[in-house]
Amino acid sequence: MKIDIHTHIMPEKMPNWVQKFGYGEFIHLEHRNCKACMMKGDKLFREVEDNCFKATLREEEMNATGVDIQVLSTIPVLFNYWAKPADGLETSRFFNDHIAETAGLQPDRFIGLGTVPLQDIGLSVREMERCVHELKLPGLEIGSNINGRNLSDPSFFPFYEAASELGCALFVHPWEMMGETQMQKYWLPWLVGMPAETSRAICSMIFGGVFEKFPKLRVAFAHGGGSFPFTIGRIQHGFDVRPDLVAIDNPVSPRDYIGKFWVDSLVHDASAMKFLIDTMGEDKICLGSDYPFPLGEHVPGKLIEEMDLSENIKENLLHKNALRWLGK
Repeated sequence: MKIDIHTHIMPEKMPNWVQKFGYGEFIHLEHRNCKACMMKGDKLFREVEDNCFKATLREEEMNATGVDIQVLSTIPVLFNYWAKPADGLETSRFFNDHIAETAGLQPDRFIGLGTVPLQDIGLSVREMERCVHELKLPGLEIGSNINGRNLSDPSFFPFYEAASELGCALFVHPWEMMGETQMQKYWLPWLVGMPAETSRAICSMIFGGVFEKFPKLRVAFAHGGGSFPFTIGRIQHGFDVRPDLVAIDNPVSPRDYIGKFWVDSLVHDASAMKFLIDTMGEDKICLGSDYPFPLGEHVPGKLIEEMDLSENIKENLLHKNALRWLGK
């Protein structure tokens, strides 16, 4: 069995919120000459394939690659954290309703994650409650920072408290990568910035005491935890030699938190995967492919299946760990 926790989806039809709200760079989808174009106002942002929004085509490709269940989440550019809170809530509700409807039509193939307007914690908690209680979504996807604020910011603590109490899993996906405007050439924001951004999120939550204050919180991070697993030695050393700079909010060693959160398996390399298993633990890695985008694993789970691992470890990585993270 294969459960892919890292897949993205968007509605085939979306309102033109730029026209409705009169500002911003809200995305809408236009279908032109057999192409689907993600538009920011009247400017092309990205062309996407039909599998980004057609569930029937998605199921066909799941069948072809042996994926039993996809965990659906929105595309990070649709977080809209920069929007006015009420407008961010409206777009979040639209995406959540779509994901819940898609999952509800094929509950044996799809599990949905919601999104919330984290620029307003009160609205976010209310929408999280709706996602869990009304839409029956087991978790949310959130960004690695919120308008430049790290996930350690105490203003987010009521959100974490509510997620912990609701048993709502969190999937942290990088966006607005550090240095994005300074290194656009060679696709470096995606190749270099994304792994660093995910490590930023993990370190922020560790050093800010989030896992210490909310031990029941179930959090998974995209892209194998980014650069965090591969720089934990440096991170730990910094904690040891400069506690006056690093341990100012939480005195607990960063290594003590390994095993208290999950990462997905998207590392594209067998040696990296072996290191990830050795570092993070075979019970804290979930299959994740970043379907349907080019940087993803095109046959989800192929890397794991082809490695010399015990069947028990493969089962953990391919589906059992995902169920534990989702609370199922």
